[in-house]
Amino acid sequence: MGNKNKTISFRVNEDAFETLRDIAEERDISLSAVFRDYVDTLVAHDGQVRVIPEAELDSMGDSGESFPPKIEVPKSFVREHERLELEAEHLREQLEEHKRYVNYLREQLEDGDEEVIQLEDLDGEPDEPSFRLG
Repeated sequence: MGNKNKTISFRVNEDAFETLRDIAEERDISLSAVFRDYVDTLVAHDGQVRVIPEAELDSMGDSGESFPPKIEVPKSFVREHERLELEAEHLREQLEEHKRYVNYLREQLEDGDEEVIQLEDLDGEPDEPSFRLG
């Protein structure tokens, strides 16, 4: 089967809708993306998502932790990641090229006249000895 997208529909009051729209505009994403992000987070954390008030979030910043958490990675890691992305893109292009070639061969097979080989042509020259199986 594949991973098919499903549609979820529900109603919210007008104030909540306006707030959600403001959040989407603030993040410069669509309203649907706000919900997809929330659902992805909810699923990734097995339904264990906690809302943290801004005041508490600010106090967390005093302890040296920032939100969202930030980590530093070596430049070699970033370069390797970029190299792998380029290689993956190249492999995708090669795959597409091979798929086109396979489709071309299939069309040739379907459209073209089948080559008929006569058994007499396989027998060889008349002066060659023939063998009988039996």
